[in-house]
Amino acid sequence: MPYALFSNDAKLSKAYPTEADVWKVARKSGLVVDVATDDEKAAPRPVLDNNYEIRPCQAEPNEDPAKNKADAEREARIEPQLSPPEEPPQPQEALRRRAHQ
Repeated sequence: MPYALFSNDAKLSKAYPTEADVWKVARKSGLVVDVATDDEKAAPRPVLDNNYEIRPCQAEPNEDPAKNKADAEREARIEPQLSPPEEPPQPQEALRRRAHQ
């Protein structure tokens, strides 16, 4: 049975083959927060933000959970990676550049 992300009774995501697949999509979307209890201070556990839930569901009539998973994985691979900003030139280097202009 496929799984999806819910808020109350509203289905918020596409259906995916496993609960773990929905966790991956939720984490990538920024819906997962790490919470530490008194017993787990060294290892916080992930929870869904804003009372979202991952529950079993019926796929929509023309929906293929395996295709949804493949699409999400493909999007994750082609998403642009942010590169670190360039460091500003050091003051002496900036002065040398101005002198040669």
